[in-house]
Amino acid sequence: MCGRLRFRGAWIVPMPPNREDGRGENNMEPKNSIAEVRGIMLDYAALTGVSPPGKTPRRYLWTDAFALCNLLELFRQTNDGEWLDLALRLVDQVHHILGRHRSDDPRNGWISGLDEAEGESHPTRGGLRIGKRLNERGPGEPPDEPLEWEQDGQYFHYLTKWMHALSRMSRVTGVATYAGWAMELAQTAHAAFVPASRSGAKRMYWKMSIDLSRPLVPSMGQHDPLDGYVTYCELQASAAAPGLSLQFDLKAEIADMAAICRGKEWSTDDPLGIGGLLWDAWRIAQLTDMGGFRDTSLLESIVDAALAGLQAFAEGNPLKYPAAYRLAFRELGLSIGLKVIVPLRGWSEKNLENPLLRKIEALAGYLSLAEEIEGFWLEWRNRETETWREHREINMVMLATSLAPNGFLSI
Repeated sequence: MCGRLRFRGAWIVPMPPNREDGRGENNMEPKNSIAEVRGIMLDYAALTGVSPPGKTPRRYLWTDAFALCNLLELFRQTNDGEWLDLALRLVDQVHHILGRHRSDDPRNGWISGLDEAEGESHPTRGGLRIGKRLNERGPGEPPDEPLEWEQDGQYFHYLTKWMHALSRMSRVTGVATYAGWAMELAQTAHAAFVPASRSGAKRMYWKMSIDLSRPLVPSMGQHDPLDGYVTYCELQASAAAPGLSLQFDLKAEIADMAAICRGKEWSTDDPLGIGGLLWDAWRIAQLTDMGGFRDTSLLESIVDAALAGLQAFAEGNPLKYPAAYRLAFRELGLSIGLKVIVPLRGWSEKNLENPLLRKIEALAGYLSLAEEIEGFWLEWRNRETETWREHREINMVMLATSLAPNGFLSI
């Protein structure tokens, strides 16, 4: 059973598990999935150096954001302090590895440029590295598109995932510091990825250098503005939660993202992208209940895009291929997103009128895809292929999230 845990030399008493701010359970996962999730997350902790202490850690920001939410969900469901202890350790490792310069970089210390003491207090103020295998492309080096995928830097959509994970950490522990770090990360990321323009029109970069001084990929990711908009609204609402009240404000950043989102097309047939749209729709529903979101037209455009994407995905039927020709983490991103359909439909029946209600009800026609995807990747033989092993850590963590999605899908 969980008692007190130490955070920066002080004792904390976590919020009671199995309860989320009085809002109750969303019941997105079957009860018998928790044993599978426990096994996956213990393997992940050992494989990447979260546990045991002393092992050289290997951190990757996207994967670690999902992992942190999974550890918090395991604590919520089991009341076993081991999971919260692993979560605390993971946050510390992410900040002390991805918040600092690489070992193969002539620079050292915090990537923010802060001194050691200030960096410890504000570990996200310089953003966080992706955690790629190779160092970033140098200022004088020409771009190499295939190589860029293997080189370090900062991705906006990875930073937003960590903002969300830190916000969840703050909700579960009751420690406002985590929410403060998430807000600082949002302000830092926004200043770098959303540059000022002479015309006043806002746009975004897709990839920045480790120190956020220059764009590495200047084009804009299709869903980055939407991801930023909804995540900022989540942080703004969470910062005002009872017991957390923080002296941060993201109103200007939210206005910028709302402007970039206006009139954008969100449709995609990429399963991971469709899953992200569904998650954003559910976050908007939750934020609406909290009084932190009022743009129902955006919700409708997201649902329209998700429906179009699901139709295209189902018609193409990529799930018919053997494991060697499939990318598990992208399919599992869709499976995770599909888990919001039942609670989103319940929410819409109480809060919406036709035609948007009918559109959300139409999403339920694709629910069976989640079970099909999970069932396929739960089979050991499908996890023995090179495509699984090549992305093993992200595949493991996202399979665990799909099996127990509440920790990630809640705000």
